[in-house]
Amino acid sequence: MTTRLRRLGVCAAAVGACAAVVPGAAQATPVITMSGSTSVAPLATLLAKSYVKSHPGKVKFKLAQGGSDVGIADVSAGRVTIGNSSRDPKAGDPNGIFFNKIARDAICLVTNPKNQLANLSQATIQGIFSGTIRDWSQVPGATATGTIDLVGRTAASGTQDAFQKIFMGSKTVTTSIAAKASNGLVQQAVQTDPNAIGYVSLDFVSGTNAAGYNGVACNLRNAKSGEYGGVRNFWMVTRGRATGVVANFISWVQNSAAAQKIVGKHWVPLK
Repeated sequence: MTTRLRRLGVCAAAVGACAAVVPGAAQATPVITMSGSTSVAPLATLLAKSYVKSHPGKVKFKLAQGGSDVGIADVSAGRVTIGNSSRDPKAGDPNGIFFNKIARDAICLVTNPKNQLANLSQATIQGIFSGTIRDWSQVPGATATGTIDLVGRTAASGTQDAFQKIFMGSKTVTTSIAAKASNGLVQQAVQTDPNAIGYVSLDFVSGTNAAGYNGVACNLRNAKSGEYGGVRNFWMVTRGRATGVVANFISWVQNSAAAQKIVGKHWVPLK
């Protein structure tokens, strides 16, 4: 798990964000609350921290996680101001929510460092994650031996949704997969199991072997150039179009050079 994500758990230290608003206090500083995607969380933390620094006294932040579907449900119900999502809008999403695109991100297929798998074709990925390919001896280029241990995400995950759409297509992920609640937990599982394979946001590949996809390495340069095919969108979801301090923050994220410079360090900026 990255240092940035660990800081998310102590958001008061990270962004000065967890102080409660005292009821009836004169001109209390507004608080923007967020929940949702564990992929968006590290970026949201960095953006919130920078915004607080560049707009002193204007707003505070409180950040949580839970998965993209949780963030979307929370913002629709009014439990948070922004729901962070790493999946695109769906027909069954609650009415009245608005998706604000803030960045793009690569999803990487990762194996244990002892299994230096250089590349996976889409057909091989579909075979592995559908359960029709079950042993590493069936995977070209694999240095591991024995049964493949599958690691993935829970149904609430935007990364799972994007993985299904981009990599699996009409194939269904087998129910025998070990479903984890966050990118960090997938990362940890793959790091400790020589026979594991999983999929994570690019920001979570440290300590793993990131395999290429259809002959293209999963790295930031290839994601930015468009060569890497496993790229999805990041969103900040609001209840209707954002207004007030929330609109100001999202506009800063989408349009300011400072925010998009932060995005460009580990993710694909909008511009």
